Amino acid sequence: MPREIWVLVVAAFVVAIGFGIVAPALPAFARTFDGGVAAASAVISLFAAFRLAFAPFSGRLVGRFGELRVYTVGLVIAAASVGATAAAQSYWQLLVFRGVGGIGSTMFTVSAISLLVRLAPPEARGRASGMWATGFLLGNIAGPLAGGGLIAVSLRAPFLCYAAALLCAMAVSVPLLRGRLGGPANGDEAEPAATFPTAIRHPTYRAALVASFANGWTVFGVRVALVPLFVVEALRQSETWAGFALAVFAAGNAVTLLMSGRLADRRGRKPPVLAGLVVSAVATGLLGVAPSSGVFLALSLVAGVGSGLVNPPMTAAVADVIGSRARGGTVLAGFQMAADVGAIVGPLAAGAVAQAAGFGFAFALTGVISVLALGFWLWAPETLPRPHGHDDATTETVAGERAVGAE
Repeated sequence: MPREIWVLVVAAFVVAIGFGIVAPALPAFARTFDGGVAAASAVISLFAAFRLAFAPFSGRLVGRFGELRVYTVGLVIAAASVGATAAAQSYWQLLVFRGVGGIGSTMFTVSAISLLVRLAPPEARGRASGMWATGFLLGNIAGPLAGGGLIAVSLRAPFLCYAAALLCAMAVSVPLLRGRLGGPANGDEAEPAATFPTAIRHPTYRAALVASFANGWTVFGVRVALVPLFVVEALRQSETWAGFALAVFAAGNAVTLLMSGRLADRRGRKPPVLAGLVVSAVATGLLGVAPSSGVFLALSLVAGVGSGLVNPPMTAAVADVIGSRARGGTVLAGFQMAADVGAIVGPLAAGAVAQAAGFGFAFALTGVISVLALGFWLWAPETLPRPHGHDDATTETVAGERAVGAE
C-alpha cells in the first residue's frame, strides 16, 4: 500500500475518536433544551442536511483546488463548529453550530475518499477501503467509551474533546500528505473527469447509491439518534451504558471490515455486500424488540458485522466505476449525498414512528430499507478488476463515455 493510504487511515482513526465521543452525548445534550425525541433527532438530521447541501460544491472544489487543500479547510471548519457547539446556550444555537459542521465534514470526506480512490492500486481497492473504514471504526470503538465517561463530567466536555481530535488529525496528516494534491496514481496523464450523469448509467453505481442511502439511514442516522434514547427510555440504562452499546456496534464493524475488503478483492464486490445487507436488515429490524440489555448488545454486534460486510466492497465498486486515473469528485459526492439523504430522512422518519408507535416499529422500518438495497444489488453486475490489474469491461465502458459526459 502507498504510504498515503496509511496516513489517511490514521487520520480517519483520530477523527472517528472525536465523532464517537460526541455520539452518546448529542441526543442527551439536545434534550437539555426541553426538546422531545423528534427534536433530538432533528439535530442529527440537520448535520446531514448541511453535508448534503454542500456535497456537490465539495466535489467541484476537489477538482479545482486539489484534495489536500479541501481536506485541510474541511477539518478547520469542522473543529470550529464543534467548539461552538460546546458553547451553545439554546436549542437553536445547537442546531446552527452543529449544522455548519456538516460543511467541514463533507469537505473532509469527499477529499479523503478521492485520495483513497486515486492512490489505491486497482487490485487492492477493497483492502484499502477496508483499512480506511477500520481506522474510522476503531476510533468509533474508543470514542463512545470515552464519551460515556466524559458525560459524567459534563455534557459539553465531549464536544471540546472532538474539536481537539479534529485539530490533531489535521496536524498529523497534512504534512505527510503534502505534495500529493491529486495527481494520477500511476504517473500517467489523467483521464477526463468521471461525472455523475455518466456514472449513474452504471447499474452497480445505482446499487451503491441505494446501499449508501440505507447505510446513512441506519448507521449515521438511526443508530446515533435512536439507540441512545432506546437504551435510556426502553431498557432503563444510563447514558454511559448507551455509549457502550454504540461501541459494541462499532466493534462488530471493526472485526469484519478487513476481511470484507480482502474478500471483495478476491471473490468480487457483490458477495460480501449481499451477505451484509441480509445480516444488517435482520439484526437492525430486531433491535427494537430486544427483551433485555444482553440481547440488545448481541443484536448490535451482529448489526455491526452486517454493516462491516457492506462498506469496503461498496466503496471499491464505486472506485471501479470511476477508474484509477480520473478525478471523480462529483461521482463521490453523489455517493456521499445518498448516505446523507438517508441520515436526514432516517432519524426524522424513525423518530416520528418511535414517538407514535414505539421503538419496535422504528427499527423494523430501518431493516426494510436494507432489504430495498438488497434488491438493487441482486441485479448489479460485478466490477472486480481482472487479474492483470485493469478495470473490467463495464468500468472501461464508463471510462470511454467520460469524454461525452465530462464537464
